[in-house]
This record gives sequence, structure tokens and C-alpha cells, in this order.
Amino acid sequence: MAANTSIRIAAAQYDIGFLRNWDTYRAKVEQWVATAVAERAKLLVFPEYFSMELASLFPEEVYSSLSRQLEALQGLLTDFSTLFSELARKHQVWIVAGTFPVQQSDGSYRNRCHLFKPQGGCDHQDKLMMTRFENEQWFIGAGEEIRVFDTDFGRVGINVCYDSEFPIIARRQVEMGANLILVPSCTDTVAGYFRVRIGCQARALENQCYVVQSPTVGAAPWSEAVDSNIGAAAVYTPVDYGYPDSGILVIGNRNRPEWVYADIDLESIGRIRDTGQVFNYRDWPKQFLPS
Repeated sequence: MAANTSIRIAAAQYDIGFLRNWDTYRAKVEQWVATAVAERAKLLVFPEYFSMELASLFPEEVYSSLSRQLEALQGLLTDFSTLFSELARKHQVWIVAGTFPVQQSDGSYRNRCHLFKPQGGCDHQDKLMMTRFENEQWFIGAGEEIRVFDTDFGRVGINVCYDSEFPIIARRQVEMGANLILVPSCTDTVAGYFRVRIGCQARALENQCYVVQSPTVGAAPWSEAVDSNIGAAAVYTPVDYGYPDSGILVIGNRNRPEWVYADIDLESIGRIRDTGQVFNYRDWPKQFLPS
């Protein structure tokens, strides 16, 4: 366990916009980051597919095509990564830069979440469970590896949106030492938002860990990929001694562009697993005992 396990988290409710040029995008992202840093946040979480507003930098025949926008966006991946790497180093923060569709050597795409480090460099987690839209219309493929990441404040895992609805992913991550699960999300209906939210709360409950959700918000009628965006950022907790009775530490105003902040201490997770009213984490294997 890291020496300092306390951290202030900023979870974005990020509005998808139509951009005039790259400088407009850079200024927007810099302002978002500067706002969170001014509030002393050390871990900034952006949503799934928040990078898709970059498609608006291309002509209409590109941004209106699901396949052509993916191909065109590859030309911006280096600039995107450089921008977030610079901001992480400049402000000495950890940045979960939502997701960016990344082309693989075989020509296929993965929905990739980058984690940029304050000391430089980045790690990534590919989305593992793909929605029908991704599978049947966008043809973005699934990742293959469940990963965890070491930070200054402890080990974390990333569940990209739909991943949060499948218990075994987060379970493997907490068994690998993660006490914090980060969930960048992008949902276009109220039902979709609640599916991910319920999944996040269930993962926090059953693993007795923190889970952070960060959604895209607002309308982008020019984009078939992210045309409607509904959600609220939140930090979910175990439902036990010392935590909110609802399991909700903080939650944002649905569909409003804003940061949602929370102060957490990952060391408390070990204590509650040992001394809580219930032992969800410890009792997990018992559900597989034969009747």
C-alpha cells in the first residue's frame, strides 16, 4: 500500500462540443484541467469516447461516417496523447483521459482508456465488453487483458462503461490489489446511464471498494457516435460503517457540464473489509459453493 492513500478525485461530466480547430480543443481541455487543479484534485477522470468531439475537426463526409472518422482520428492520436501527457506532468496529476478508439496492427480498433502519469508516460486499459452498437455498427473490437495500475495513492483498476456491468472484471482487479475502480462512461439514454450507475454501485458493494463514474453529457446531433449523452458523475462507496448509508459519497447534477469532487482514503477499504457489518469482499468465494 502506498504511504499516502488519501486522494482528491475529480470526475468529469464532460460536454461533447463541435470544435473550430485543434487550438479550440486544446484550450477547452486545458481549462477543464486547470479548474480541477485549482480545486486541489490529484486524480482527474474523463469519460468514455469524450475524444470523439475531435471528429468535428474533419469535413462532414468524415465526421458523419462511423468508419471514416475512426480512420481519420488516428492522425490526432499523437497530439491527443502529447497534450494529456504534458498536462499531467505540468500539474503533477494523474489523468484518466477517457477513451480514444485506437487502430491495431491488424487494422481493427480498440476502445482504449489511457492513464497519464505525473512523472510522464502512460498506461492503458482496453474496453473488454462491447455494446451492440460497437459490435454491430461501429465494429470496434474487445480488449483481451484485465489490468491494474500502481499510483502514488494505491492500486487502481479501470472498467470502461459496459465493463462495469460484469462483476468478474472488477473482482479480478480488486483481487489484484485495486481498492479503486474508475469507470469512464458514455450513455445515450436514461436507462443506459442507470445500467452503468447500478453496475458501479454493485461493484462498490460486493467488493467493498470505491468506484468512480465519469460520463459524457449533452447533445451532439452532428455525430452518429455520440449524438446524445446522458449521465451524472459520482463516487460510490461500500455501504457500511463510516460510509454514506446510500453508498453515494457524491453525485453531480445530471447532464450539466461540471466536475464532481470527492476526498477518499483508500486505506479505509482494508479496515472495512476486516471490521464491517458484512464481509462482501471476503464472502465472495462462498457464492460458488455447491448446494
